[in-house]
Amino acid sequence: MPSIRSALLACVLALTLAACATAPPEGLQPVTSFELNRYLGRWYEIARLDHSFERGMSDVHATYALRDDGSIRVINRGYDTQRQAWKEAIGRALPIGDSGTASLKVSFFGPFYGGYHVIALDRQNYRWSLVAGPDRDYLWILARDKTLPADVREQLVAQARTLGFAVDKLIWVDQQRPDAD
Repeated sequence: MPSIRSALLACVLALTLAACATAPPEGLQPVTSFELNRYLGRWYEIARLDHSFERGMSDVHATYALRDDGSIRVINRGYDTQRQAWKEAIGRALPIGDSGTASLKVSFFGPFYGGYHVIALDRQNYRWSLVAGPDRDYLWILARDKTLPADVREQLVAQARTLGFAVDKLIWVDQQRPDAD
């Protein structure tokens, strides 16, 4: 039977690992003077680094809405090109730290959260953003429209390269289907 000391150590280890999964990657600073209410709404995925949970998906978009309890409802939708069907995942996000800092922790799987850090943003119009996860294996270029001007794309890719992301591995997301919702 485990001792109380072992159980406490396990809890501390679990909390430490959870904190690491939500912190921004070393050397990256989330946007400050962030206005969550302006960020809410629909964002189209322009480009991403590959991950199993999005592999083979086109027409990916996310919708963020404020809940009564102050958390954020996250609905991710994309078209599974192999199955030829829309897929949807619903999650919950919570601000990390100061509400004026663009860092959230997001969960699609119960108590397990991952970091979502806006590291570049169209501060004037909130039309595009560059988002990092908990490490440099996670990167998204998002926009309010299904396309992004070439000069903005190039600027975001250059910034991501400077920050140490493998931009040569970006997947440019096809956004040709009409929204299904």
